[in-house]
Amino acid sequence: MILKNLERIREVLEKVQNPLFFFDNDVDGLASFLLLRKFCQKGKGVAIKSYPGLNVSYVRKLYELNPDYIFVLDKPIIEKGFIEKAKELVMPIVWIDHHGIPKEINNYEDSIFYFNPKAIGMKETPVSFICYQITRQKENEWIALLGCLADWYVPDFAKEFSKAFPDLFPFTPDPAKALYETEIGKLVKVLSFALMDRTTKVVKMLKNLLLIKNPYELLEENKLTVSIHKRFKQINRKYEKMLKKAKKIAEKSGKLIFFKYGGETSFSAQIANELFYLYPNKIIAVACVRGNKVNVSLRGKNVLKITLEALSNIEGKGGGHEDACGAALKTSDLQKFHENLLMLIK
Repeated sequence: MILKNLERIREVLEKVQNPLFFFDNDVDGLASFLLLRKFCQKGKGVAIKSYPGLNVSYVRKLYELNPDYIFVLDKPIIEKGFIEKAKELVMPIVWIDHHGIPKEINNYEDSIFYFNPKAIGMKETPVSFICYQITRQKENEWIALLGCLADWYVPDFAKEFSKAFPDLFPFTPDPAKALYETEIGKLVKVLSFALMDRTTKVVKMLKNLLLIKNPYELLEENKLTVSIHKRFKQINRKYEKMLKKAKKIAEKSGKLIFFKYGGETSFSAQIANELFYLYPNKIIAVACVRGNKVNVSLRGKNVLKITLEALSNIEGKGGGHEDACGAALKTSDLQKFHENLLMLIK
């Protein structure tokens, strides 16, 4: 069943003429796009900045680019209005995800081919791992590894990759060490920060990434990577200042590390990940406050269950993975959310 589904997606990629790839605005989503796009050699990519899913505002891209197939990568939700417009325009959707299975997916069997390892009893894996199983292009294995490590997953091909590139990835089964103690892990951070840019700059980056053939080219500054590294350095300076503040809070914290900040740039996922690497036995909550809305990145053992319970008496939403998830709520409810977390993990 698994191989049959993967082969079906591969067959679609082999026949498409003008695919449109929507992908989550993180390194797992980016790597997934690069793997599929490098395989079929056709189509455009669009990083999805709406949370938590692909919302109806992206319908404009269907008219602008007129795809024959739509691929949605690493997003747990596609809004009903988007699905219905794609169906009206006769643009079938291939949706590859690894989050929770949407209840309404069976209502769209005629217009969506949905693949999620959870739906067929597979262990949860990053979408980039799934896309690598579909494309099976050894020369792009490094891209798949970047996507997997970004989602804290060490894939089965990592040990073999380590033998070929010991300088980039001295093998470790620990995804945290792989992310923060290896050169390949550094590239995850570089791409993660490079995605934090204006749409026109991200489009240029995607074009350049499609021309890069190996991780060494991406690590060095050259004509294809100079803008990527420039953006990384800009963002990293801000990130390191914010991380320093978060560490001071962490040093004084008990079982829960709760860090709140504001500003134009959101580092919540990255700060939460690094704090979890430094404090693996604690629950991490990093809240980015923007006006009357807050997005929170959470990390820790069984943190999704804790998060959903903490939201039970609050108007907000949460989702993600067992040990890494997110929540969105009103600023006025943040104190209550904090109190609920403290009560649940004491």
